[in-house]
Amino acid sequence: MSSESLLHAQTTAWVTQNYSYAEHLVKTESWLLQLQPEASEALCLAALTHDMERAFPGPDSPKALSGVDHVYNRAHSERSARIVGAFLREQGTAEPLVEEIVELVRAHEYGGWPEANLLQAADSLSFLEVNVTRFLQSIPVDDGGSRRAQVRAKFVWMYERIQLPAASELAAPLHTSALERLERYQPE
Repeated sequence: MSSESLLHAQTTAWVTQNYSYAEHLVKTESWLLQLQPEASEALCLAALTHDMERAFPGPDSPKALSGVDHVYNRAHSERSARIVGAFLREQGTAEPLVEEIVELVRAHEYGGWPEANLLQAADSLSFLEVNVTRFLQSIPVDDGGSRRAQVRAKFVWMYERIQLPAASELAAPLHTSALERLERYQPE
């Protein structure tokens, strides 16, 4: 087994054993490879790990205040980057590769350069494919509309933040479906 595939296998095991929403991360990598079949090892590993801070709650875990909270997003990205970097160093990963992955994880919410924009788009596609039900289920019966509005804002933001036209085209039906499901959703 090559060192690249060994690291990928170790990382996949770490993600799936520690994160209850690992499906989102695995799907993010899958969407990334659909958008960019020749994606680099760093980009694939960043896709697979970008939300890992949520798997390790602690006193420094950021808390979201609303459906789309930019302060939270930055803190979440920074904390994920630290946790992923520590994991990769424990695996003996070469420092230049660690640094590249950490920078991508740090940028996954907002993009900013071609590889980061790919990661962001793959994250949005995965979110719209696999996280919609979880967000719908977060709406309480006696909501009064406030949580529903936050969920709607999150669905819209996850779609509108995509910077790659090809990814936007792929995400459009997923986004439409998410909004339609939100309209029909009745909490129990």
